[in-house]
Amino acid sequence: MPRPISVAAAALVLTAATAPAFVVHAQSSATTAQAQSAGIAIRGLDGQERTITASDLSRLTRHDTTVSAHQVSGRYSGVSLRDVLALGNAPATDSVRGRALTTYVTVEATDGYRVVFSLAELDPGFTDRVVILADRVNGQPLPASEGPYRIIVPGEKRPARWARQVARITISRAS
Repeated sequence: MPRPISVAAAALVLTAATAPAFVVHAQSSATTAQAQSAGIAIRGLDGQERTITASDLSRLTRHDTTVSAHQVSGRYSGVSLRDVLALGNAPATDSVRGRALTTYVTVEATDGYRVVFSLAELDPGFTDRVVILADRVNGQPLPASEGPYRIIVPGEKRPARWARQVARITISRAS
């Protein structure tokens, strides 16, 4: 179980950055064997954990973005992290206010690397930026060194939160 963090540590300042353009398209029926067998554990605020599969993700709207930062570049394709959080019963977009603003998301990679996002950072009511849980780059499945899933945060100058090999997502509330 992740260690709790303070509200100050979880709070992130949102800036009005110009985000790259996104292309939204329907999910293709073709998936790779790697993506089909891979799952991501997601734990909601209620403490319930479930595994999100490629099949679950195939029902979500896909997004493409072209990024380039610190030796990471390409056209990444995947689903909105906010949409994935809805599968884990994160507070709905219209209810992100008051106490829900202390909600944060921890994304953990297979090597234990962790990154944090405030729920508001991912909410379309607060930002136009779409953080992507990518499974493809330049039209191909992510290479094993990056995938099967990777977080892409368009508009960030440093890709420090672009976690590779995502294995777990935890939705928590700061105390």
